[in-house]
Amino acid sequence: MIEAGLWGLLAGSSLLVGAVAGYLLPISRHAIALIIAFGAGVLISAVAFELTEEAYSIGGGDAVALGLGAGALTFFAGDWYIDRMGGAMRKRAGMEQADGNARAIAFGAALDGIPESAAIGLTLLHGGTVEAALVGAVFLSNVPEALSSSAGSKNAGKSLSAVLGQWAGIVAISGIAAALGFTLLDGASDNLIAWTQAFAGGAVLCMLADTMFPGLRGLRPPPGGGARHGPGLRPGVPAVDDVSEGDY
Repeated sequence: MIEAGLWGLLAGSSLLVGAVAGYLLPISRHAIALIIAFGAGVLISAVAFELTEEAYSIGGGDAVALGLGAGALTFFAGDWYIDRMGGAMRKRAGMEQADGNARAIAFGAALDGIPESAAIGLTLLHGGTVEAALVGAVFLSNVPEALSSSAGSKNAGKSLSAVLGQWAGIVAISGIAAALGFTLLDGASDNLIAWTQAFAGGAVLCMLADTMFPGLRGLRPPPGGGARHGPGLRPGVPAVDDVSEGDY
């Protein structure tokens, strides 16, 4: 349990790195889009090769299919509720957060980090060692998540101490989620472990589609060309290109 929690804290600690960078460094909107796309590509790879593939080898196709669907639907329901509370713009780097509810934005940011952190604890259940690739993927993907959100928080007028306090709390929640992911399923059947791993994977995929990708809107490349997609997700970020002037 302690080991799982420490790995979760390690992976979540990069949120503070991203928050400081997003708040203090003059990073262009196009650069933020590229970093977010890279983080999304890293997470998709982790879900495919570290969670879903392992879950399939443990519990078979039925457990994986049911788990992915349940995880995506559960995250969607929670995210829908938080959006209605005023947290829909929590990943936007512009002024959009100024119109949101501060508590809903904080709750939404915590919700986004729980599935991937719980997945870290789950990997310890099968084989007794953490999946280093998954920890690295979560660590890397956390940087652009916090970077974009903290840039938006700064634009919305929030202080650096308030931003860091919010993300420090989410780092702590990440450690708790990883510890619970290990503790609650210790001794469970292979099918249940496989289903839960796939559940976490489905929730992560829904988080990407529902919060990270929409956060790319308005972060278009410079006129005249250049890289039209982030290096981590070349074919999958149409929002970077197909954006109207009304998004600014």
